Amino acid sequence: MKKLVYITILILFTTACEDVIELNVPNESPRLVIDASINWFKGTNGNEQQIKLTLTAPYFDESVPPANGAQVEITDTSNNIFVFTEEGLSGIYKNSIFFPVLNETYYLTIIYDGETYTASETLKSVASIEYVDQNNEGGFSGNETELKAYYTDPVDEENYNFFEFISDIPVIPSLEVYKDEFTNGNQIFGFYTEEELASGDLVTIRNYGISKEFYNYMFILLQQNSQEGGGPFETQPATVRGNCINQTNPENYPLGYFRASEVDELIYTVL
Repeated sequence: MKKLVYITILILFTTACEDVIELNVPNESPRLVIDASINWFKGTNGNEQQIKLTLTAPYFDESVPPANGAQVEITDTSNNIFVFTEEGLSGIYKNSIFFPVLNETYYLTIIYDGETYTASETLKSVASIEYVDQNNEGGFSGNETELKAYYTDPVDEENYNFFEFISDIPVIPSLEVYKDEFTNGNQIFGFYTEEELASGDLVTIRNYGISKEFYNYMFILLQQNSQEGGGPFETQPATVRGNCINQTNPENYPLGYFRASEVDELIYTVL
């Protein structure tokens, strides 16, 4: 009799653990997501550029649908027109004859699904990364590798910087934004720390010159995830709107941003 009771309890416990819990997650009509980053890497002519268009998807979907069949172009103040053509059905639109000019203002126009989206941005210059300082006893535990990528901020200018650290280990890239409000004209650094880094690992460090508006956008985006340790492209507590506007139907606003930056890149080998 005791054996029968034990078996019955085990069956009930196992069955309870296999119950399916269905969550009612609210859905809305897909919105256009615009990843339009014009990046002019130092030492290149900057002719090869691309813009990625996707659509929002339900929370539990495993794939992100591309936005196909859009008309995408960028113009400058001299009325040069740069047409971006989609590569297959990828949602990635490319142009190979782009002409970047520092401090030039560029105007983005996207026509998708009968609606017109616009944005404008000025291509900002950036200071070069001069050297990297490494500390192998960083972080709260004292076991993290810290990297400081130093650059000299231009004097008598209002500058904003966006740092991206990409390592060759499987971790989310680290993103940070900086302004020179209290460091104008001084040598300052972008900061990165990672416990899993080991000697010989490669870290790609990129310093982007950005506008004040993009600084504010990214600052809010990063602050929303700082408490949970997530990345800026995860689900947000609140919608953060970029500089792209739906001229046809403002209520159907897009997500994402149109940015134009000079970029300095350094590939660092961990000691």
